[in-house]
Parts: sequence; C-alpha cells; structure tokens
Amino acid sequence: MKRKFSTLLSLFAVVLALSAFQAGGQEEQPQNLKVLPKNITHEQLDSTMKSFNLALGVKCNHCHAPKPNGEKGLDFASDANPKKEIARHMIKMTNQINKKHFKHAYDGIVYNISCNTCHNGKTDAYTIQKQK
Repeated sequence: MKRKFSTLLSLFAVVLALSAFQAGGQEEQPQNLKVLPKNITHEQLDSTMKSFNLALGVKCNHCHAPKPNGEKGLDFASDANPKKEIARHMIKMTNQINKKHFKHAYDGIVYNISCNTCHNGKTDAYTIQKQK
C-alpha cells in the first residue's frame, strides 16, 4: 500500500512539474497591434521597439501610457498616449516610402529608410531637418 501511494505521489509530482514547466514557457501575446504584424515574435517586437528608442532618443514611456490605478509599469496595449497613434502613422509612412521608392536592389543591396533616417536620435524630425 505504501508503495502504491509513493508511486502515485511521484507520478503526481512529475505531472505537476511538467505542467508548470509548460505554462512558464508560454509568452503573453502582444495586444492591440494595429500596424505591426499580429504574429510578431516577442524577440522581433522587442528589437523593433528598441530601434524606435534609439532612433528617437526616447524611452518606452514616450509612446506607452502608464498602467491605470497607480500600478507600476506601462500599459503597452493602451492607446491613452496620443504619441502611440503618431508612431503608427510614421510606421505606415515609412513602409509606404520603402515600398514605393526602395523596392529594387542596387549592386545586390536593397536600400530603405528607417525612423533614424530623419529623426537621428531626436523626437522632432521637422525641426532637425529645418536646421540643416
């Protein structure tokens, strides 16, 4: 009887450990993606956001609103910060320019523009271009 109980307990522990391991490995899917691909991986999204940070010289809270009710952190799905919608328009504009003007390879290289092309580490690209 003791052996059956021990075997059952061991089997239960293995099942519990495997289910915890599987649940921990699943990433939360990004919410409210309107311009970026809905099937974007966490790594691709993180890389894209870091490129925006560098191109504009900002941190995540430039476009993302804080969590409601005084919670710490950012609410990445929220549209409360109007700069997020501006960013979406800029992404669409960049994609359209690249599709229209930079779709062909020259010397085996396909050139394109990015946020950094105009922003160069500053949030206000218009003022920067005007000063040149």
